[in-house]
Amino acid sequence: MKHPGPLSGVRVVDLTAMVMGPYCTQIMADMGADVVKIEPPAGDNTRYISVGPEPGMGGVFVNVNRGKRSVVLDLRSDEGVAALRELIADADVFVHSMRATAIAHLGFGYDEVAALNPSIVYTNCYGYGRGGPDSNLTAYDDTIQAECGLPSVQEQLTGESGYVGTIIADKVAGLTALYATIMALFHRERTGEGQEVEVAMFETMAAFMLVEHGNGAMFTPPLGPAVYPRVVAPNRKPYRTKDGRIAALVYNDKQWSAFVDAVKPPWAGEHFATLAQRAARIDEVYRLLGDTFLERTTQEWLDLLRSHDIPAAPVRTLDELFENPHLEEVGFFEEVESPYGTVRFPGPPAWFSRTPGRISGPAPRLGADTDEIIDDLRVAAAVRPVDAAAVRPVDAAAVRPVDAAAVRHEDTAAVRFDNIERDA
Repeated sequence: MKHPGPLSGVRVVDLTAMVMGPYCTQIMADMGADVVKIEPPAGDNTRYISVGPEPGMGGVFVNVNRGKRSVVLDLRSDEGVAALRELIADADVFVHSMRATAIAHLGFGYDEVAALNPSIVYTNCYGYGRGGPDSNLTAYDDTIQAECGLPSVQEQLTGESGYVGTIIADKVAGLTALYATIMALFHRERTGEGQEVEVAMFETMAAFMLVEHGNGAMFTPPLGPAVYPRVVAPNRKPYRTKDGRIAALVYNDKQWSAFVDAVKPPWAGEHFATLAQRAARIDEVYRLLGDTFLERTTQEWLDLLRSHDIPAAPVRTLDELFENPHLEEVGFFEEVESPYGTVRFPGPPAWFSRTPGRISGPAPRLGADTDEIIDDLRVAAAVRPVDAAAVRPVDAAAVRPVDAAAVRHEDTAAVRFDNIERDA
């Protein structure tokens, strides 16, 4: 039973894999939507790419597919196609992460889906948008980071080109697909009109990077290069203290004045008095602050800076997040019982006073919900007219549950539903 979150009553047919699309639909599931995840017989590749309690239940998959239902369909069979068409007929949202040519080849392009369900919100999750020459290129987080300039920015910061230590392109694009889908649902709520939505990783990350880095290059003629100098200053990094490291930002004039009055560094003269002056020499400011922070312990700095309302924080590891007192106090983590053990999930970060989101269940084993959902389709077909030309009868034998432990994820006999590897 889904919980009464803000998307309660919304049904999503999820034909995505890897992270971008599943992250989008995972948040929808947390917010109460009924998300039906369609998987090929081999399953979503992320089932197998990280540690997990049993085969096919890797940690990445378990997190971005929590609260969903899994149905295995072979979309190269008439029966699998018929079942998906029936699911689409009753859905509010259809999300996929296949290339445009692949989804069209299967017969589930926007026009075909809209013919089955005119009010549906149809979201394409692409690597590159359809309107450009790169639309058929494969897309990974690493290659999109490179395309959007992230390694170049890292090189300015550290002296060496590199990726950031998270799959930022997948996640930012997933969030963008989420808000775009919700906007289309809002429009439908007002007008009854469904529509097609397109979100591409490259375009998303280009927009994301240029929020601050567009800077002088946005003007005609350009007033400077496309870069925001403060965030690429080589000395912008956590400061060393007597016993560790600390993150601190002595930024605006009020914070600077309080810091100077409390610490009295000998180098902090009138030439650093205003934000504009410090911005013009920001790397020098960071270097001098770095020398000063070596004089006290991390806790001494935390006490002093926070007493003057200057942003400061200890440098934590990812493992420490699971024991963070603030996160514990706000109930950030939720423990969910599953057939494969207890899982402690990071919960939804958004709070609603009337329709709170929550994790409605664990990630499903491969094909765990196939029988239930196919039975529901049969019942629905028995109580409403069905266009026989459009929807073929469902053969349960063709869409039966699959034993994930018995299926090799390298199997290419079935269509892959991601934006990276496809056989269609």
